[in-house]
Amino acid sequence: MPSDIEISRAATLQPILKIAERAGIPAAAVEPYGHYKAKLDLALLEGQADKAPGKLILVTAINPTPAGEGKTTTSVGLADALNRIGKRTMLCLREPSLGPCFGTKGGATGGGYAQVVPMEDINLHFTGDFHAITSAHNLLAAMIDNHVYWGNTLDLDVRRIVWRRVLDINDRALRDIAQGLGGRANGFPRESGFDITVASEVMAILCLAENLEDLEARLGRIVIGYTRGGRPVTARELKADGAMAVLLAQAIKPNLVQTLEGNPALVHGGPFANIAHGCNSVRATRAGLTLADYVVTEAGFGADLGAEKFFDIKCRQAGLKPAAVVIVATVRALKMNGGVAKNALAPADVDAVRRGGVNLARHIENVRQFGVPAVVAINRFHTDSDEEIAAIQAIAASHGSEALVCTHWADGGAGAVDLAERVVAMADAPSQFAPLYDDDLPLFDKINTIATRIYRAESAIADPAVHAQLAAWEAQGHGALPVCIAKTQYGFSTDPAALGAPTGHVISVREVRLSAGAGFVVAICGEIMTMPGLPRVPMAEGIRIDADGQIEGLF
Repeated sequence: MPSDIEISRAATLQPILKIAERAGIPAAAVEPYGHYKAKLDLALLEGQADKAPGKLILVTAINPTPAGEGKTTTSVGLADALNRIGKRTMLCLREPSLGPCFGTKGGATGGGYAQVVPMEDINLHFTGDFHAITSAHNLLAAMIDNHVYWGNTLDLDVRRIVWRRVLDINDRALRDIAQGLGGRANGFPRESGFDITVASEVMAILCLAENLEDLEARLGRIVIGYTRGGRPVTARELKADGAMAVLLAQAIKPNLVQTLEGNPALVHGGPFANIAHGCNSVRATRAGLTLADYVVTEAGFGADLGAEKFFDIKCRQAGLKPAAVVIVATVRALKMNGGVAKNALAPADVDAVRRGGVNLARHIENVRQFGVPAVVAINRFHTDSDEEIAAIQAIAASHGSEALVCTHWADGGAGAVDLAERVVAMADAPSQFAPLYDDDLPLFDKINTIATRIYRAESAIADPAVHAQLAAWEAQGHGALPVCIAKTQYGFSTDPAALGAPTGHVISVREVRLSAGAGFVVAICGEIMTMPGLPRVPMAEGIRIDADGQIEGLF
């Protein structure tokens, strides 16, 4: 079997204007970036607003393991399969970050014969959206320091500046820094640090903004720090919001690409789900719902993080109503949840699948709490035995769902037709979607609700300082915001080694951050890092340009 990048290169791509025409997008709305990718001017989608909105399908997964689950691959395969059975379908995905691309995970454009292309472009720089977000974020940081340097008329307390800088590369050395060293001409010394770009509030704002006007308004509401008297100071007071919006004026436009089977895909925005809200942009999703009868989208990592935030943050803010959910699982990943080491996954082990199946069962139960029907997609590997597949199907059935075998990695859309037909049947039935908690619930009670009902913890706990900070934000009018929990993606607790479906643990909230512009409160739990580090052997070591000028090692 050829590698993902070899499959991608062997494909015959259609000109992006043909993809747009197939999707019903007028040529005037298409701004090409080369031959095979484009930005869309949504204001020029003539006549599309009168169409009834499409059905929104979320693809999520069990907790990720080194064995792989294939959530993006399944999203692509499902969209291709829906188009194969005659359903006008748009795929809406997040953009990959350079952090995992050069770090641990590799790219994020699917795999095998279920990919979005051009794969190399999408994984590396793409249309420059992440660079624009990084620049807008760091412009605000520079204007904060500049304001203090030139007299600090806003009376900012330099000890309470909360706006850090960002970079879209994993670099642990930048997590905590001392800046402004070298004398008075270089500003004032203070402690600060860097987060990865996908954790930036600017990324979240771009993905949740309705339009340019809303984008600038949200940027203006960013709280960058506090005065000596404790009053919050915003980006608007620094007069930074206009320039930041200018830097993002092109980035807010969704990106149009295609799948290997020539179906349209909108790839836009890319917040991580373990340290941010993990969903593609509202503008791309809404454009898809306007253009197509079915929209397939994904949310990052497992359903405990990505799906919960998709429901409780994105759908709440944007008024979206998902019609069906696909939970991706693999035999290999469930065996790892059942205690089998990565190097021992090849032999059949039905008992390990059953032991690890508690993780899948928990996710099925959790999705059901939101009132949306769910089906399990078994992303099949050639090493999977029929008995192991049957064990997964029995687990799903015992929890009121169904598990369907999919071979889209090897067969493209043809390998997910059964899944597509089941999804259509679910999506066309009435949905009873509702978020997990009400807006008027106190902030810490929202955190505790997620901890107990989704993570099945005994409770959430926090120091008095965290409770005091949440109370202060409630007094300032932020109490109705949803919460975004930053937590390890590897399991339901804050311990990345606790696989399966643990209960009785506690969720320790060590820090909270206000994202007033994005419209949520971030609760940082356990040892999660908002600036990841590179692994012992990073993916970057194997990426190079070969003698023919082609990139190798990227997948």
